[in-house]
Amino acid sequence: MSLRALPISQTRAPWRDLISSHLEKTKGYEFTVATVGYDAKQRIVPRVRTCGFRGFFPEVKLHPSGQKDMDEQVEDGGNAPLFESDLLSLTTDIRMEKLKQLDSTGNSIEAMFWLKEVMVQWRIKGQAYYLGSPTPESGAESDLQAQLFNALRLKPDYDGDQKVDSNKWTWDKAITKYFANHSPAMRGSFRNPPPGQPRTQQLSNPDLSLGQKISDLHDPVARGNFRLVLIIPEEVEQLDLSNGDDPRRRKWTLVEDEGHSGSTGGKWEETELWP
Repeated sequence: MSLRALPISQTRAPWRDLISSHLEKTKGYEFTVATVGYDAKQRIVPRVRTCGFRGFFPEVKLHPSGQKDMDEQVEDGGNAPLFESDLLSLTTDIRMEKLKQLDSTGNSIEAMFWLKEVMVQWRIKGQAYYLGSPTPESGAESDLQAQLFNALRLKPDYDGDQKVDSNKWTWDKAITKYFANHSPAMRGSFRNPPPGQPRTQQLSNPDLSLGQKISDLHDPVARGNFRLVLIIPEEVEQLDLSNGDDPRRRKWTLVEDEGHSGSTGGKWEETELWP
């Protein structure tokens, strides 16, 4: 699992504040996520599902009970709030089909928000990668983490205060915070029987059952199945229907900045389209 060559902007995306303001005005944060897979006859087919949006990495907001668990179980209560990014996040179970589809079709993904309260649709196309393996194979996840770290930016209000040690920021703390973002019952879902298997099939693992509640943020079975998915946007499109007489459609595309190549030096280009 390696990051495809992609320009990454080191400045806040021009669409980021706008979509954030729209999300703040909505009741829920679900979005539709589409991948490409294969059917039983090995034909390429689309696959769509609704997922819980977990915010822009790594700024997930914890319920007070989740922060209490972090304070009690994680060094320093987790990472200091040093970084921001334009990476969208969701969480999933390693046993779900969406991750196999990402692996087999080049990590391509599309996500869509329909925000009825503001009458705006947001469509995000890009790459998606997942993290959280308790036993990374051959350092592949470590390499991926290093590449994804290029997409993080120090927050504008960070002034280099020596009281905050940026070297203590770790991916393990970041991923654990996303696990803590779930209620004990939702954490327990990662100890459910294998998703999609017949109920009549005998379970080989006695640790798996429905209705478990997990308070341990490092539970080996649940964390073994838990994964954090990060979406790297390459193209973002907004369809604004708030004015029925004049609907507006805009697209931002991430392109390579002149004089740079590889995984840095990207910039966003904006185009207004007919709706």
